[in-house]
Amino acid sequence: MTRIGLLDSGLGLLGTADALFHLSPTVELILAMDPDFTPYGSLSTEDLEARALHSAAVLADWEPDAIVIACNTASVQALEAVRALYEPDIPVIGTVPAVKMAAGTGEDFAIWATPATTGSAYQQNLIDAFAADVRVAKVACPGLAAAINDADLPAIDAAIDAALDQMEPGMETIVLGCTHYGLVADRIMAARAGAITLFDSPIPVAKQTLRRIGVDLAAASTTSAEVAAGPGQTGGIGDSGGILATFASGRRISLPETLRAYPAGRRLLARERPVNRASE
Repeated sequence: MTRIGLLDSGLGLLGTADALFHLSPTVELILAMDPDFTPYGSLSTEDLEARALHSAAVLADWEPDAIVIACNTASVQALEAVRALYEPDIPVIGTVPAVKMAAGTGEDFAIWATPATTGSAYQQNLIDAFAADVRVAKVACPGLAAAINDADLPAIDAAIDAALDQMEPGMETIVLGCTHYGLVADRIMAARAGAITLFDSPIPVAKQTLRRIGVDLAAASTTSAEVAAGPGQTGGIGDSGGILATFASGRRISLPETLRAYPAGRRLLARERPVNRASE
C-alpha cells in the first residue's frame, strides 16, 4: 500500500490530497496542518523552516513513502531543509504554481497569491523564467486563504470579487499561486461564468509525487481541463485507500466539518478512516 504524508499551514493541502486519490484511489494519506502558526507568509524563514520540520516529523512517524509540502510559501522557504533531513530515505516533493503551464498557452494571465508571495523574488523568478513573452498581472488576494480556512463564504466571495477587479478587461486566465485557492475554484469560475480559465498545481504535484515513488501512472488519463480546473471526482468510498490521520500543529484531530463547504472537502470527508474520529 502506498502511503503519503502532506503538510501545509491549513486547508491548502486538501487539493493535493484530492488529486492523489483521483490518480491513485488506493493511496493512504496522513495530513499535517499547522493552524497555530498560520499564515506562513507572516513567519520568518527560520520560524517557517522550524514549523515545516515539526510537521514533517509528525508525518515521518507514520513511515510514509513520500512527504509533500503542499504549500507554495513553505516550498520556497523550507523545502531544502526538509529534504536535507529526510532524503533519500523519504522523497520530499514541493509545490510550484503552474506558471510554466499557463505561459505555454501564449495568453496573458494573472497570478493570484497571498500578499507575501505576490511580492516575492520567488514568484518574479518564475515569471522571468517561464513567462517572459506574455503579460503577467500579479494579483494579491489579502484575506482569501484565511477566509477559506474559516469556510467564510461571504468573505471568500468578497475576496474573489476584489481580485477580479484587479484584472484588466480581457484577461481571462488565472494561475492559482496559493494551494488554498483551488478549494474555491468553482466560486472563482462562477464569478465570471464562462470567462475564466484556471491553472492549479494539485494534479501536477500529485503526478510528480507518484512518479517519485514508482507508482505506474500509465492508466491515469488526465485532460488539460482536469489539470486546469481540478481533479474532479475521486474514486468511490469503497476503494481501500483513505485518510489515516489528520493533525493540527501536532494534535490528532478529525477533519473539520467546515470542509463540507467545498467539493473537494466533501470527497475527503468520505475518505476519512473512522479511527481518526475515534481517537480525538
